[in-house]
Amino acid sequence: MITDDLGGPVSRLADATESIQLGMGTELLAHARDLLPDTNMPAGELRFLAERLTEALQDALRVSESRGLRLGRLN
Repeated sequence: MITDDLGGPVSRLADATESIQLGMGTELLAHARDLLPDTNMPAGELRFLAERLTEALQDALRVSESRGLRLGRLN
């Protein structure tokens, strides 16, 4: 995401959104670490967990990409 001036309203919104996304990913990872040792976890619950972890990874990659663009990197 290309933002406005450093510290402008769009930049602050992007920072807040990224912070929420990464925080949720951190909480989900902790939850996954608690659940995965349970070898009797139902397949549906494991699938749900995998879907949420996939979403969290997608968010983290989006944050990384947008930060790279803000730093002037294209890759």
